[in-house]
Amino acid sequence: MTYPLIVLPFVVVTVVVTLFSLRRPQRRERLVASLWTAGILVLLTAVFDNVMIAADLFTYPEEHISGIRVGLAPIEDFAYPLCVAFLLPAIGALLPERRDAA
Repeated sequence: MTYPLIVLPFVVVTVVVTLFSLRRPQRRERLVASLWTAGILVLLTAVFDNVMIAADLFTYPEEHISGIRVGLAPIEDFAYPLCVAFLLPAIGALLPERRDAA
């Protein structure tokens, strides 16, 4: 189970940073936008991962994945779009506001 272990640090960092960002203003709007983005990215990942795997562009050795699949795609592939959808807005919320020089 190599791939689940590779994904784990990304998921942990995403959860921690997202939780810290909940103290910042506009958290509800940010989370709703992240949920919509995550849904779209997961859908795109499901479609295109399955197409690429079916076209034999790449494979996943069974001994390196959890065994849970969505079609042909291992569930681990869906962690990355979820992390992006939540982590990037959370980081943006935690960055200090820029002030204009003028």
